[in-house]
This record gives sequence, C-alpha cells and structure tokens, in this order.
Amino acid sequence: MVASIKMPTTHDHPDGVAAGIVAGLERLLGEHRIDPESIAFIAHSTTQATNALLEGDVAKVGVVTFGGPVSRAFARFAPFALAEGVRFAPAWLDGRDPRVLDAARAAGIEALAVSEAFAVDRPQRESALVATARASGLAATSGAEVSAQYGLRARTRTAALNAAILPRMLRTSRVTARAVTDARIPAPLMIMRSDGGVMDVTEVERRPILTMLSGPAAGIAGALFHENVTDGIFIEVGGTSADCSVIRRGQPQMRPARIGGHRTLLRTLDVRTIAVAGGSLARVAGNHVVDVGPRSAHIAGYRYAAFTDRALIEDAQVDLSGGFVALLARDGTRIAVTPTCAANVLGAVPGDAFALGDAAAARRACEIAGAALGLDADALAHAILDRATQRLRATLDELIADYALERANVVLVGGGGGAAAIVPYAAQRLGFAHRIARDAQVISPLGVALALVRDVVERTIVDPAPADLARIRREAIDAAIASGAAPDRVEVVVEVDTARNRVRATASGATALVEGAQTAVAVDERTQLASAAAHLRAGSREDAPAGAVCLVARTAGLAVFASAKESAVVDERGVVRLVLPGAVTYATRAADVERVLARAVDEHTAFGDVGRALPDVFVLRGGRIGEFAGMGEAAQIAGLVADELAGVADDDRVVLLIVPKRA
Repeated sequence: MVASIKMPTTHDHPDGVAAGIVAGLERLLGEHRIDPESIAFIAHSTTQATNALLEGDVAKVGVVTFGGPVSRAFARFAPFALAEGVRFAPAWLDGRDPRVLDAARAAGIEALAVSEAFAVDRPQRESALVATARASGLAATSGAEVSAQYGLRARTRTAALNAAILPRMLRTSRVTARAVTDARIPAPLMIMRSDGGVMDVTEVERRPILTMLSGPAAGIAGALFHENVTDGIFIEVGGTSADCSVIRRGQPQMRPARIGGHRTLLRTLDVRTIAVAGGSLARVAGNHVVDVGPRSAHIAGYRYAAFTDRALIEDAQVDLSGGFVALLARDGTRIAVTPTCAANVLGAVPGDAFALGDAAAARRACEIAGAALGLDADALAHAILDRATQRLRATLDELIADYALERANVVLVGGGGGAAAIVPYAAQRLGFAHRIARDAQVISPLGVALALVRDVVERTIVDPAPADLARIRREAIDAAIASGAAPDRVEVVVEVDTARNRVRATASGATALVEGAQTAVAVDERTQLASAAAHLRAGSREDAPAGAVCLVARTAGLAVFASAKESAVVDERGVVRLVLPGAVTYATRAADVERVLARAVDEHTAFGDVGRALPDVFVLRGGRIGEFAGMGEAAQIAGLVADELAGVADDDRVVLLIVPKRA
C-alpha cells in the first residue's frame, strides 16, 4: 500500500456522498504526489442503494407488464413496507398500450420497470421499451437486465426496486465518474457489487440494485485477497456497526437477498450486521452498564475519550443524564466512554492499530464516570467490553450453527478501524483464536481494489446437453468481459441442480486494467508449501511422515499440495485459491485430458440405492481454475472440460482434481 486517507461522509452536501469521494481523490493525489496517469484501476463501494431502500428514499415507480390477464397477474406483487411509514406501491401499466410512456409521465412516474414472462429467454420487447424510455429521458430498467433467473413475480419485484433507486444512483455515479475524469485518471470507474465482484459504472446506471451491501462486500473481498483468509469469521468493525461473515475454503457464503421481507432474485454475501462497534455508546440504568449500542458517539455528537485532550477530561463532570456513560467538559464538549476507550484502558489494543488512542485520557474518563457508578476504571472498561462481547457472541453462535463450523477451529479475523477495539477482547473472552488484518482500517477500499468482476447466468433446462452447458458457460464469460474482466483470465463455475432442472454459471476475473498493471511477486515452493500447510488439517500420507503436506502436481501457474484428508491449490503469489476435502489428483497433458478424465470420472462415480453420483471436477491450467459441479452425466463434464481447454497446446500441463460424492 502506497498511501491511504479517510474522509468524513458528506451526507448533507448537495452532491451527497459523491462530494466526499471528490475531496478524497483531490487529497490523495495532492498530498502524496500521485501521477493520475499512473493509476490503472479506480473503484468504490457504496451503501447508498441499501440506505435508500431502508430509509424509503426512492423514486415513484411504474411497472409495465406484457401479455394477457393471467401472465400480468402472476407478475403483480402486493405493496410492502420499505421503512417506517413508507410503503413501496408502484403504479401498474399495460405494455400493450402504445401510449404507455405518456401515461407514465402523466402519472408523475420517475422511473420505469419493464417485465414480461420468460424474458430471460426472449428479452426483445422488454429491451425495446426500455431503450425508448431512456431515449426520451425517463430512467428505465427491465427484469431481464437485473436477473437472468426465472421467477416472474420475484424478477418483477427486483426490477421495480432497481427502478426505485435508479434516479439517485444515476446522479451519484455520474458525479463520481466526472470527478475521476476531472482528476485526469485514465482508468474507468468501477463499482463494488453485493456479491463481492465489481462492475463498470455504466452497469450501475442499468442495475444499481446490484450494489446493495457492497460496503460489507468490499471488506470481505479485502479479507479474501489482501489478508488471504481461507477459513474463518471475518468481522469488520466501524464506528456504528460490525459486519460478520463466514469464509469457508476461500469462499464467502452467499444467500438470496430479502427486501421488506420479500424475496428478490439477488444473490448477496451473507453478512450479519450488529449495532456494536468501536464508537458505540454504553447505556446505563440503575447505576449499571446494561448494554452497548445501537447509538454511536459520532452520530450522537460525542467525542471519544481516548481521542480527547487530557486537560479537557480533567475538568469534566460525569453526565449520565442521556442514559450513556459520558462526561461533560466545561466548554460544553460531550465526551463518551466507548468500547475503543475501554480497550485502550485495558491495554487490549495492539500498538500499531488504528484504534490506539490516549490510554491515560481514557483511563481518567473511566475513573470519573466509574466513580458515579461505584466502579473503578478497569471494572467499568470490562463492563463495557463484556456487554459488547455478549452482543457479538449471539451472532457468532448463529453463524457457527448455520454453517456447521467446528467451534474449536474458528478464527476471528478483524477488519475496519474499530477492529482492535472489539475483536481481541471478544476472542479472548469467548475462547477463539484471532488476528487483526493488515491495514485493517482501509480493508474495504483494498478489497474493492482487489475484487473480481463477477456475473451469473441461470437457466432452467431439463436434462441439459453438453452443448447447453457450454452455451450458458460462454454467456457468463461474455457478461463478465462486458463488465470489464480480462478475457484471458475469466474463470467459470458451472453448477447443475438436477432436482430443480437449473443450471447456473458464475464467471469471475480480474479487471483488464488491473490484470495488465499487476506486478505479482512470485514466491518459491517453500513459501507455497507453508501457505498450503496453514490451511490443511493435520494428516498423513503413506509416502510421507505423519502430519506432512506434500506437493503432488503443478501447472504453469498453480501448485497442488495435499495432506491425508485435503488438497490445497496455491498460486504463484502463495495465495491459497482452493481447499478441497478428499480430492484425487491427476496430472496430465492437454492432449490426454479426454482419456484421463473419462477414466477418473468412471472410477469415482458412486452408486447407491437412489442412483449414481458423479464426482465434482476441477480443471487447472496455467493460473486458471475451472469448476464443474453437480453434473448428472459424464458427457456434460466432458463437454465443459473440452470447452475450457479449447485451443490449448497439446503439451500444456493440466491437472484434474476429482472430488467423489456419496450416492
């Protein structure tokens, strides 16, 4: 990292949060003398879409549906609450009316959502009306634009919510993009998505709803790519809230997003947010600390004791009148004892952490406030952090149960400016191992910088043929490239859900500019081995000592290491890209893959009372990983692998990882 700055959010500026981004760019470039021409990639994450929906600050929406009464009825959804006192109730319009756009304007509609049954396969009518609306100056979106999944009502609801935030997001994205241009930065602006990927700013102007939860998503991307977390619970701690999420085998966990209690066709990272953070106010009742949060010091107008001049605190008086552990200075300054202050008092903050403050000032504040509560400074600090830990414990227990994690193996990884105030103390109290991420205070922007472009294509196909799977795979690749991914580095995961007759292809890859600018430092085999060993359970192999991890195969850009129970794929930088239990490794040439694959799939197909279960197949070539899971026929696997290796030289090294399943 060359440089970083932090700026207050500009909520009250006419340009909104974009004004803070503009000011931040100017400071970053000016103070650190950075040549704008040297910047290869620029991106940002935003909670603006989420906040607009949660606060009900949305445009008036018209939903245009096509077809007869039955299909239009299936598209229709009932009004629902977005925020307290705010209901989302769009106007419904008939797409068969040639004057539908005139009717929308007459009704005061600010944004249009167009939806038709089966438009994921036949989007022509949706696309034509959206193009006409945009050409006339009316913000518009369609169901097929926001999701390639079936489910008419859920897709219509998702498109309507997307339209609701279009006008505001259009203003913000355009102001931000203009700031990048004015700063003479040649790279196009990229925006973080809620699934951990990034997309071009022009995509935001079509699908702003994909940026929901992009703030927490950026932190998770930072944990994955900057901190190299393969297994653990990542906790990003700010001033007001903490976002908790599970990372397993190098992958964040996903779930369908629900807005106002209703399902949408958005896949977002599974982030559990709690109102406890470094700046949370400690609440008192009956001379006892009874809770911490949800109110935070900076929102309520208090200063942190740990970041306040000691002389100001010495002359302050205890002030519990607001129900918080606080002081009132002679000049009227309100000073709070936050979890950050408490952690400084107890020496729980590492010396290089962003949360490190004036421990003596914090202790004096705890002494003054504690005297009114019958507690000494240490006892008050413990009481505050114990309440914060209790709030965190409930969420950690929920995640451990939901993902069947082994509690003894859970590692807490802290990110965000307030991480060192909460995570070390809570981990010690709850019996978890922990660490604070490198550059924790800027883990989110680092995550944005390192995030991948990602796009998902989903289709319902009964008994898909190899050609069907290859077509959907190519569609996902094309979508990722259109969003800015480097064409030669796109990786695709293809999943077939035979129970639902559903095929999903997820394509991801670094942006072309980042890929071109990266100067990755290759590490030696010993470093790769150390990275793999840190992520593999202790085990033994017949040809190695107990607990050993051995190199079993290589491609031009990846190495496969294995213990008795698991295999790890490590790239040239020493980053663990994949961890697989029970994988069998086959190293071969591209020319021999078809024969080796057929034998491997045949050998590792499981048969049982309910039928057969084909293994999951992972194909490694160069620095790429192709994943093909849940296939019902060996021919489907063979077709996808052939598509993955099309045009590869016969002598190129290829590694197949075969993961058997139970029938």
